[in-house]
Amino acid sequence: MTTPVPTRFSDEELDLIDDLVEQGVGDSRSAVIRQGIHHLADLVRRARIGTDIATSYREQPQTPDDNDLAMSNAIAMTEAEPW
Repeated sequence: MTTPVPTRFSDEELDLIDDLVEQGVGDSRSAVIRQGIHHLADLVRRARIGTDIATSYREQPQTPDDNDLAMSNAIAMTEAEPW
């Protein structure tokens, strides 16, 4: 079930939406707008995750021991490959 949401767009915005419909991004203006909302939500989610990861590394930077462990794991995984 969908709920209509009255929204106003400028002629320029409608042209952009119509161009996307013509390019096959969506079957209709509504489909393009819905897809745009999903992309925006994903972009915001990814930005928040990136910020959280960067904050975590600033608060708890890697140590030489972490680097050594990562290198050991990388070597072990490479050696385990059946090249």
